[in-house]
Amino acid sequence: MSKEPLESNVIVRPAKRGEMLRIRELIALFPDELVQNEIPRIPSFFVAEHRGKIVGCCALQVYSRRLAEVRSLAVQPDYSGQGIAARLVDACRKRGGERRVKQLLAVTSEPAFFERRGFTVHSGWKTALFASLD
Repeated sequence: MSKEPLESNVIVRPAKRGEMLRIRELIALFPDELVQNEIPRIPSFFVAEHRGKIVGCCALQVYSRRLAEVRSLAVQPDYSGQGIAARLVDACRKRGGERRVKQLLAVTSEPAFFERRGFTVHSGWKTALFASLD
């Protein structure tokens, strides 16, 4: 008998009160990728849950009617490659659409992942510039 795919056993849902500790633990697994002093509040987050355990998180931080950021995306390493990150980002995209946000942005070291989710580099529009201070 074959096992049911992991993806069908993972629920993506809005985070609930009392889950911030687990969200912070997930983000802390990636100190080089997710350098964050301030994490969005719990209503901004979605979580991925497998058999009662939170295994992934992602937040949509709305800045204005024009712009929101998909951020704080983290998936427990044992669960990577299962489509969980994509489902979390899709939940953020859906929420952004429901809130009538015009554009989403993502700052990432994995641009191909976000491009597969419909994000693109907009040349000629606005560009994010960075300056190293070390």
